[in-house]
Formats: sequence, structure tokens, C-alpha cells
Amino acid sequence: MNAARTATAEAIDALLPQTQCTRCGYEGCRPYAEALASGAAAINQCPPGGAATIAALAQLLGRAALPLNPANGLEGPPEVACIDESRCIGCAKCLPPCPVDAILGTARSMHTVIAELCTGCGLCIAPCPVDCITLVRSPADAVPAPHLNRARFEAHRARDARRAQAREALLAARKHAAQAPGARPAGSAP
Repeated sequence: MNAARTATAEAIDALLPQTQCTRCGYEGCRPYAEALASGAAAINQCPPGGAATIAALAQLLGRAALPLNPANGLEGPPEVACIDESRCIGCAKCLPPCPVDAILGTARSMHTVIAELCTGCGLCIAPCPVDCITLVRSPADAVPAPHLNRARFEAHRARDARRAQAREALLAARKHAAQAPGARPAGSAP
């Protein structure tokens, strides 16, 4: 059995930068690691990891190192999101896509990025209706550790799952109440 088949998704995931940027074509680092473990993905799809990550993956998986696939993006210096607070309208559309909860703010108030937590994924840029978010170069010593990125990402996903379950339970309770004998049709007078 070759090395590519014996490497686990956990071992592969540990080599990835955990930016959760989706530029590899997968919804996060773990799904990309699973695709690599199964042989369904190439090792050169992670722009944030760049050449160093490709070399580490090649060694772990027993594959030849490849140049970064330009279709996935370009390797560059570490970046963080920056919000022009004078232009922020407080729409809160940047909050849900941030995979590590590095943006602080609420609806109808100014938002800001906690630079020490930001992975520079850029997922907050597209939803901003006033284009007040840009990526700026981050000092190399300010790049968050991958294991901390992973922990914040998992906490973000767990919270989203709990909210979805609570929403489903509320809708089910309302539907049950509406279908109960003696329930009034919606919009009818008491």
C-alpha cells in the first residue's frame, strides 16, 4: 500500500494553514484534507499554505511536489481584513461568512476586524454592499496559529448548527400549534 493511501485526513489537516478560505475548491481545510487522503484532490490547491505546504503534503503523501495551481490563487504575504469604519453601514453581512469570528459588530453599528484572529481568507469582502473591506498585509508574527484557527472555525460551525436546530425546533413547534385542534387560522381575529 502506498503512502498516499495510508495518510489520514487528520495528519493532512494538521499541515494545512486552517484559513478556511475555500480557495482550494472545498468548503474548508478539513474537506480538502479528506479529498487529499482519498486521492481525489491535487496537493497544489492551497494558496495560503503555498510552496511550504505543498512540499509538506508531497512528503507526507509520497507524491511529487507541484507548483501552486494558479486557478486556486496566488501565494502571497499574510493578509488580514481591514474595515474602513467611516464607510461601514452596520449591515452585518460580513459577520456570517467569517469562518473564525474575527469581525466584531452588530446590526446598525460599526464593525471592526480583530486582526490577531483574522486568517485573511477574504470571505467577508463579497457580501459587503459598500465595499468597505479590503485585505492588507499582515506582519508575519501576527499570523494566527493554525490550531487556533481550527478551534475558532469549529466553534463557529457548532454555533451555526445550534442556531439552525433552534430555528427548526421553533418552526416545528409553531407548525404543531397551528395544526392543533381549535387553533385559529393565521390572521383571524380572536
